[in-house]
Amino acid sequence: MSSFCRRAVSILALALIPALATEGAETPRAGAMDVAAAERFARLALSCVQREYPNKIAHVLEGPADAKPPRALTPSFYGCYDWHSAVHGHWLLARIARQFPQAAFAAEARAALAANLTTGNIAGEVAYLDRPSRVSFERPYGLAWLLQLASELRSWDDPQAQAWARALEPLESLAARRVREWLPKLLHPIREGEHDQTAFAFGLIRDWAGTVNDGPMIELLRSRSMAFYGNDRACPLDYEPGGQDFVSPCLAEADVMRRILPPATFARWLKDFLPRIPTDGTTRWLTPAEVSDRADPKIGHLDGLNLSRAWMLNGIARGLPANDPRIASLRAAAAAHQEAALPWVSGERYEGGHWLGTFAVYLLAAGDGRP
Repeated sequence: MSSFCRRAVSILALALIPALATEGAETPRAGAMDVAAAERFARLALSCVQREYPNKIAHVLEGPADAKPPRALTPSFYGCYDWHSAVHGHWLLARIARQFPQAAFAAEARAALAANLTTGNIAGEVAYLDRPSRVSFERPYGLAWLLQLASELRSWDDPQAQAWARALEPLESLAARRVREWLPKLLHPIREGEHDQTAFAFGLIRDWAGTVNDGPMIELLRSRSMAFYGNDRACPLDYEPGGQDFVSPCLAEADVMRRILPPATFARWLKDFLPRIPTDGTTRWLTPAEVSDRADPKIGHLDGLNLSRAWMLNGIARGLPANDPRIASLRAAAAAHQEAALPWVSGERYEGGHWLGTFAVYLLAAGDGRP
């Protein structure tokens, strides 16, 4: 089949398949999330944060007594198929309840957060994670999202949210300690397009460190980012995407560097790192990934790649001086990726529905690549 025919079929599919989104809902505008879109994504998280099965456990058994169901192992974050998805599902609920406090779904989001983020449940999480055999558990992706959840709760001027933040604090402290102990020993970056990637996690953790004013963590991330990425040149965008990526190695690296470099310095670094970014507002230099089978949980990662690319492209544009001629092309590519991915963020398939809502909210609720 020619590329023209494949494109025509894709367009027809988008027009005919009603399950791509909540019935009657429009794809949200770039950099915007209205109450209808927020409810669409809230329903995805509400349907899974207390859904124990199916469940993919990354679990080290130290003996027969460790053969327990997910709820008994990690009593707060046992849903949404895996631990990290449960964590960022709670982040999603906190973000949309904070932004849409009067919406009907906000009360349901609060109820789910109140049920799961209790002092006793978090104590169980700490007991599970704070074992020598689990020193690398959910490192760095899940730990980074845990710190994002803590940042969201800390930033929410609401008595109940502040109580949840206090309950979460022991696990937040453990996650931050794990990062501090790990990074000085990590001699090389992890550049893959999945959970272990360092650049993506560094961005989330850096934003948390700014919220809590953790100067030593900020400096640690700055020094490791400069050591890992400061001299990088000509990142091979043509090698992307990998077949099951959900974050771009090249764009995530640029997105973390814009957090630690002043705009003028970042502009010079980016010219060497991604020299092919055009200045004419075109999108041909970076096109959205095609997803061949959304029922396959790994191939379906590529919908998440399109979403994360969109927010990273916006973030990179935001990190440049306001008059930088590359901004138009970065923004245009971000819009193209957003439009390609958002219609597929639905509950039709649990393989994507349990986590893609978070990526959609991270993109839309901030509006400019900001957490």
